[in-house]
Order: sequence, then structure tokens, then C-alpha cells
Amino acid sequence: MTSFAKRSDQKELIDDLNCDGDELRQTLRELKTINKLLGGNYVTTNGINQLLNHATSNKISIADMGCGGGDMIRVMHDWSQKKKLKASFAGIDANPNTIAVAAANLGDLLNVHFEALDVFDPAFQQQQVDIVTCTLFTHHFTDEELIRMFRSFKEKAKIGMVINDLHRHPLAFYSIKLLTRLFSKSRLVINDAPVSVTRGFRKKEIEDILSKAGWEEYRISWHWAFRWQVVGFK
Repeated sequence: MTSFAKRSDQKELIDDLNCDGDELRQTLRELKTINKLLGGNYVTTNGINQLLNHATSNKISIADMGCGGGDMIRVMHDWSQKKKLKASFAGIDANPNTIAVAAANLGDLLNVHFEALDVFDPAFQQQQVDIVTCTLFTHHFTDEELIRMFRSFKEKAKIGMVINDLHRHPLAFYSIKLLTRLFSKSRLVINDAPVSVTRGFRKKEIEDILSKAGWEEYRISWHWAFRWQVVGFK
């Protein structure tokens, strides 16, 4: 029986950096649909909007960590265009195969570049950006790794960070398990979607990680469907 008392340490299939080909592309397409239908896009753009109150210019740079197929960069790009912002984006993912898919998907955008880079690589710190974003990325890591990661985000971001990730809850787990079994054509999505919920967070866990990582000013809010929005201010 699945326990929700603490975060699971079960790895997801998509964490395999050798994942490639049609299976990877099908998985990324389905993740894009899931994120859009379950309201995940708004959680990220709303968080960026909060950080813009601390910006001194309408020109901003955003690093999207674990960018996957580039879907959230496309969302942020379109949103920034409507806001009349001059935004540039860096898509960062440890899987070079995923970066190749993202680069192909966003080939029409001139203000985006991609890097196949591990977030713990020292090279990650070399160039600052205004805002760091993560959508459905942080749950892939242990608490200890997240403390290190959030410390590095604090160094890299000039304005702050936006985290958009999962609330660990039985209803979220059983709902996504049923939906993916009924509609998904991806072996990875069927396996990983419920696992990702068990790796999600309770609010107190996020607060503890942020505190240990040195973030003093932040907001945590809950959004449908079972999403946490974390906005960290420098």
C-alpha cells in the first residue's frame, strides 16, 4: 500500500539520461498536455509576475531548469510578449536528448538558447540570470540535493526563483494513476506520473528545505490541481 507520510525515494524512468527516441518524444508530448490541462502553466507565469515587482527593467532573463521539451519556455515566451517584456530564456536539462527535442520544438524563437547541463555542475553558476524557474523538476531530487540546488539558485538569480511542483496527496495519486492508465500511450508516463506524486511535497517540507538553503523571503501557495507555487525573493 502506498504511504504518503514522507517523500518517496523511488526513481522515475524518465530520470534515465539515456532516454531517447520516439518514447521520449511521446512522453514529452503527454507531459505538455497534462501540465496544460491541470493548470500548471499559470502557476509559473503568476510566480514570475510577482517577481517583476522587484525588477528595475522590462528586460529580463530566465533560466528554466529541467526544461524538458521546452513547453514552459514557450508559455513564458508568449506570456512575456503579451506583457511587453523583453525576455530571454535559457533552457537547461541534464539529458542532451531532451535538449535536442526542445531545440527542435522552439526553433522559431530567437531569444532562447539551450544547455545540456547538470544543475550541480560548477558551470551552472558562471552566468547569472534574473529569474530561475522549475516546473515539475524539483520533486526528482532528495531533500539534501534540493538544499544544495536552492543555494545555487540563490547565487544564480538576481531577482528570485519560481518553483512549480506537486503536492503529495492521495487524491492526486489515485486520480493521475487512473487517468494515465486510461489515456496514456507512454510507458514512462503511466509509471512516472503516480510516482512523481509520491515524491511531491507537503508545505512544511518545502519550508524546511528553503530555510536550510538560506532563503529568507518567500511565498508558498497552493493551486489546483495539487500544485505548490514557491516564489523566492532575493
